[in-house]
Amino acid sequence: MKEFAFLAILATAAGGIGWLLRRKHLERLAAGPVGGIPCMVRQPAGTGRWRAGQVCGDAGDLRWEPARGGVVPLPGLVYTEVRAPSVREGMTINPGSRIVRCDGEMESIEIAVMALDLAELLKILPQKSS
Repeated sequence: MKEFAFLAILATAAGGIGWLLRRKHLERLAAGPVGGIPCMVRQPAGTGRWRAGQVCGDAGDLRWEPARGGVVPLPGLVYTEVRAPSVREGMTINPGSRIVRCDGEMESIEIAVMALDLAELLKILPQKSS
């Protein structure tokens, strides 16, 4: 009898959690797509700290919106390299992400995005011509 009561409680808890997760998922779908590509940016490339934010815009008007602080325009940005993070970088950012090194009019930056978002980022970044 105790086993039945325990299983009934577990089934009720699993059903409640499933209902809550589904409700949250439907709320996110109703809100529409996110305005930009979630990422982490290190500026200048190779030094500094990784800062969370999102890259927004199209090829003509590219900008980075950090989680804290003002919008940073990225004029004339072209990507030169795509690579996986090193072990040291993987401790700060997600090790499954990809790092896109970009050269701009002012300085170079690195943008870390998840592998599934890489194609979307590369669509809005022009590639450096050889």
